[in-house]
Amino acid sequence: MAQLFFRYGAMNSGKSFEILKVAHNYEEQNKAVLTMTSALDTRSGCGKISSRVGQDRSAMTIYPESNVFEMIKEKNQETPLHCVLVDEAQFLLKEHIYGLARVVDELKIPVMAFGLKNDFQNELFEGSKYLLILADKIEEVKTICWFCEKKATMNLRIHDQRPVYTGEKIQVGGNESYYPVCRKHYQHPPQKDGKICLL
Repeated sequence: MAQLFFRYGAMNSGKSFEILKVAHNYEEQNKAVLTMTSALDTRSGCGKISSRVGQDRSAMTIYPESNVFEMIKEKNQETPLHCVLVDEAQFLLKEHIYGLARVVDELKIPVMAFGLKNDFQNELFEGSKYLLILADKIEEVKTICWFCEKKATMNLRIHDQRPVYTGEKIQVGGNESYYPVCRKHYQHPPQKDGKICLL
């Protein structure tokens, strides 16, 4: 039975690597997979899923105006799909998430969406909010805090090695811009002379 999955985790939890691994497993069994990603994530170029371990693959790009259901329906008519994998799902809009739910319910294709749950101010992203509402299964992809051995549940934005708690909701970046942190170190990251330092 097809289901809508949401796998969320803090930065550096290996979400993109997990997508690449799942895609490989399907394709190794000659099962067609469609990979998709948000147009907002341009770190490795538009339309690319890239993991920190150096692996990547091309993906269909989802723009704000994209009709996700029709995109997937068209691809499925070309080649019957066994699974749809979506990276950076937090950047999707409400209508995109409802489109993914329609893919599951009407086309009977499983959809696995991967992304952050909360932004750097600990507010839900729009895509994540509707995935939490609509997903059949929700799983956490775990990683550890940058500063201790507790589970990271938050993303600390940094600029010039200083913590940042205000600003634009979306700022695409990697280790130069964000640290995965626990609740304690989100509120009180270790600092020396006003700059973040490792413990």
